[in-house]
Amino acid sequence: MNIHEYQGKEVLKQYGVAVPEGRVAFTVDEAVEAAKELGTPVVVVKAQIHAGGRGKAGGVKVAKSLDEVRKYASELLGKVLVTHQTGPEGKEVKRLLIEQGCDIKKEYYVGVVVDRSTGRVVMMASEEGGTEIEEVAARTPEKIFKEVIDPAVGLQPFQARRLAFNINIPNELVGKAVQFMTGLYNAFVDKDCSIAEINPLVVTGDGSILALDAKLNFDSNALFRHPDIVALRDLDEEDEKEIQASKFDLSYIALDGNIGCMVNGAGLAMATMDIIKYYGGEPANFLDVGGGASKEKVTEAFKIILSDPKVKGIFVNIFGGIMRCDVIAEGIIAAVRELGLDRPLVVRLEGTNVELGKKLLSESGLNITPADSMADGAQKIVELVK
Repeated sequence: MNIHEYQGKEVLKQYGVAVPEGRVAFTVDEAVEAAKELGTPVVVVKAQIHAGGRGKAGGVKVAKSLDEVRKYASELLGKVLVTHQTGPEGKEVKRLLIEQGCDIKKEYYVGVVVDRSTGRVVMMASEEGGTEIEEVAARTPEKIFKEVIDPAVGLQPFQARRLAFNINIPNELVGKAVQFMTGLYNAFVDKDCSIAEINPLVVTGDGSILALDAKLNFDSNALFRHPDIVALRDLDEEDEKEIQASKFDLSYIALDGNIGCMVNGAGLAMATMDIIKYYGGEPANFLDVGGGASKEKVTEAFKIILSDPKVKGIFVNIFGGIMRCDVIAEGIIAAVRELGLDRPLVVRLEGTNVELGKKLLSESGLNITPADSMADGAQKIVELVK
């Protein structure tokens, strides 16, 4: 789950991470009023969407008067901002962060992630702040420093100091940097984050260390522990089909193709998309119905797939272990009858009660194309869609 920058900064403030003073605004008048309250000669007007690269896309403006605040707020609110993370369709700006301007002396990068190769949390830092960390990794990887953190003891002060020295934080500010990094790590662990990224962390003219930007993502599997984080969810920033899928505990991600996929198991879903691509097709979604899907769950999955107007055909690929093939077949039949399917449907079943499942489909009288294998199914749906 993602949240907005201003929300992330409010979370970080609870852990002693210093951030610039700011206000959220949903209208132009609110933006102007926020700038008045801040009372600084320079304020920054920042578009709030769930995507990086806002500055490069024109979503961050520096205003030196209230008239400029009004002008920039009018330009940004309602604008569709296209960044490298939004895709070509972009995202509409519906809220702004009005923030104090800073006397920036130097920009740095600090991020906390889970390193799956070590199975531990890692804090990364670089003196190349303000640019995408992927670019730094490709161009000057020697400027990225990492500390692997032992979960039994957490981030140690010597590790934070080593990062601060390696990225050339001024000596007199190392103590503040250690406090900053410790707060960031504590927020990451306490709130079950999947990423906590500060880009840039800045040193200001008065010797402060601030999170000028903040990106926090959270592990969806842990949200039941954090109702305060769930309350920050902005449904306007999410795909309607993905929202609907989450209500039924379906793992759904919309893609750009025209072949809808319904699969049980994330690994099989990935392999299904790969084999569709291999035979010249384009998957329209990732959809994992999970290991214990009911007839109702399968019906809902079909509804979500069919709500995408780009879908020209559907490939159901089920390997029944915990999942019974006859239950899947009943769900498919119920969904097709309820929704009046008008597009090609290819079904491959394998595993528990597979013969019963195939029998139910063949005797249904519905226009369902059976497949003997994953490859057979992928070839058939690609041909039918073409």
